[in-house]
Amino acid sequence: MTALNRVPSLMARAGTASALTLAAVGGTVVAPGLTAEAEAATPASKALQVAASKKGSPYKWGATGPYRFDCSGLTLYSYKKAGKKLPRTAAQQYNKTRHISAANRKAGDLVFFHSGSNVYHVGIYAGKGKIWHSPKSGDVVKLQKIWTRSVWYGRVK
Repeated sequence: MTALNRVPSLMARAGTASALTLAAVGGTVVAPGLTAEAEAATPASKALQVAASKKGSPYKWGATGPYRFDCSGLTLYSYKKAGKKLPRTAAQQYNKTRHISAANRKAGDLVFFHSGSNVYHVGIYAGKGKIWHSPKSGDVVKLQKIWTRSVWYGRVK
């Protein structure tokens, strides 16, 4: 009996097989809710990962990375690494996104802070009411709870 012929009987006895075992015999693993990493990674999720990887990077007005960022510099840099182009400022970025409601927001969407019609800050939504952002001079890139209701959401096209 060859190794290929034994795999089904081994799987039947054990109930599962390791990915390494299946790879050795050329099989694949199919599990509900799981996708290959390359298929699951959207530009939004990639941008979110990039922003999170910059945790602790210092704020610097006008900086677009890779070591220092202002708020829109972090979103611009993160989405650029994810293959999407954004304009430079928070207000310009707001104007280039598809505006969505808070109920429809998803991780990776942009969160725009505003006073009236003036957009003054931007971050990347991380889920559970939190954003990754570069807040202000003297601070660093961090994960923080959204502190106001004066926000709009935008999805990068």
